[in-house]
Amino acid sequence: MTTEKKTTKKTAAAPIEMPIFSMDGSKVGTTTLPEALFSAPWKADLVHQVTTAMQANLRQNRAHTKDRAEVSGGGKKPWKQKGTGQARHSSTRSPIWRHGGVTFGPRNERDYSEKINKKMRLGALISVLSKKAKDGEIILVDKFAFAEPKTALAKTALAKLAEASGAATLASKKKNAALLALAAYDKNAIKSFSNFGSLMTEEVRNLNPLNVMTSKYLIIEKPEESFAALLARTNSK
Repeated sequence: MTTEKKTTKKTAAAPIEMPIFSMDGSKVGTTTLPEALFSAPWKADLVHQVTTAMQANLRQNRAHTKDRAEVSGGGKKPWKQKGTGQARHSSTRSPIWRHGGVTFGPRNERDYSEKINKKMRLGALISVLSKKAKDGEIILVDKFAFAEPKTALAKTALAKLAEASGAATLASKKKNAALLALAAYDKNAIKSFSNFGSLMTEEVRNLNPLNVMTSKYLIIEKPEESFAALLARTNSK
């Protein structure tokens, strides 16, 4: 009796081609997403490890209690050692006394930070970007042009992009609707979108797995320039 081994060949994922929109929602072109950034498999364990470590690094340890050595007072014995019929006590700052020190309380010198390797951070970012692309949660915009900070113009542009891209919740979601990745620092664009509680702005060079995962949609400005900046990060690993 012979057994035949079945061999399965992994087929490479087809390149993802996406439209590029203008601020008014009209389609101005198309581009193919770089496979080095948007064709990686989903690595849930890696993404979880990196994002939880980043959250730990952002944690501000403010809770602090005083132990018996730090509480003021208590220099004199509350009563003499013997002859009172009561238990002996050396100080009223003991943890068993009211207004005394705290035993095993939270201390602000505790360090919650975790080390994240550069390759891990980059691998998690590429995995998150690839998942966003496969789920259709990336929107490409040729550029955001604001002569001056204008919230009304930003609101109109957001509504037009939501309609053109089919992302219905982009303009209606109240929280974590989108992360706007700017190709470079743009003061007018940042101020124009700053009044939206559902949208965050960040430069493409500063993207990380945590801020990309936090928002539903990722809006990338000037795709070719932005992709080049992200690819430069992968080449420097």
